[in-house]
Amino acid sequence: MRYGTVQSPEELEAVGLPGPRGPLTGFLLEHLRQPPHPLPRGPEPADDPLYGDDAALALYVLYELHYRGFAGVDDGWEWEPSLLAVRRRLEEKFEARVLEEAGTGLPTTDVAAALYEITGSAGGPSLSSYVATQGTLAQVREFAIHRSAYQLKEADPHTWAIPRLTGAVKAAMIEIQADEYGDGVERDMHQTLFGVTMRALGLDVRYGAYVDVLPGATLATVNLVSFFGLHRRWRGALVGHLAVFEMTSVEPMGRYSLAMRRLGYGPVARHFYEVHVVADAHHEQVAANQLAASLAAQDPRMAADILLGARAIMAVEGNFSGNLLAAWTAGRTALLRPVEALGVAAVA
Repeated sequence: MRYGTVQSPEELEAVGLPGPRGPLTGFLLEHLRQPPHPLPRGPEPADDPLYGDDAALALYVLYELHYRGFAGVDDGWEWEPSLLAVRRRLEEKFEARVLEEAGTGLPTTDVAAALYEITGSAGGPSLSSYVATQGTLAQVREFAIHRSAYQLKEADPHTWAIPRLTGAVKAAMIEIQADEYGDGVERDMHQTLFGVTMRALGLDVRYGAYVDVLPGATLATVNLVSFFGLHRRWRGALVGHLAVFEMTSVEPMGRYSLAMRRLGYGPVARHFYEVHVVADAHHEQVAANQLAASLAAQDPRMAADILLGARAIMAVEGNFSGNLLAAWTAGRTALLRPVEALGVAAVA
């Protein structure tokens, strides 16, 4: 049975640029609204290069020029050299923070075993357990809003790896990605299925519709995979990122489905999560062995980067989860504005 719903022409329209959050985003957004032209150096970000609102939004906007772009922004900006120079300076600071967050790991020749050790070492409260047992309808909606930044383009950042891999490793990557894209059926694409869940929750399913209210901790989860994906030299880290994504998906996705069931949502609304419970049980094995371990066997120099990517996603996702749980347990939203201010339906 297929549950996906093809988006309407209105839902497929590109959204406009978000509002500024500091000197760097103010500078970039002012120029991006104009035809492409050489830029001056511009200001430095006003906050943390990884999690800060100004820095994270600036990098997100720059990366989105390589995805679907923004309404009113000329496509010529994508490869404007002076804009790429701004991005490079920001990425240098971003990369330094990613390396700091990821930390160092011990050398190993058993990459699959090391991945299982990394994914099993997560500490702190579980976001999915909280959502499953006590998450309110408002919090489930908010969670979907946070995740929409990635889920509405699920698989796209990892697809950058395909032309950069060879042989059996490339085949393993394509096997995973083909499932993510619904084996070529639009209604079965995981991006489409997440839109179905959002629609059931009374949310705006347009790609990028909620970027303006997503904090830096949320945008960092998307920037991390875009950073790895857009740089060939980090293809090993991208593989490690994907491996962890698949290896840590089954139980949380099952819990999110339970939360939806507890709140009275039927199989159509839950289908996105339940598809992942089934698919990712298989993807876990493919990602750990045929993809990550095989890449390290094919090119032993990749092993350290694979595990760095794994540690990086664990750190950044841990920060994301902690940010949401801290806000919710304090009785507030982790969004920059409350869900109620976004004009979503009061009931699904």
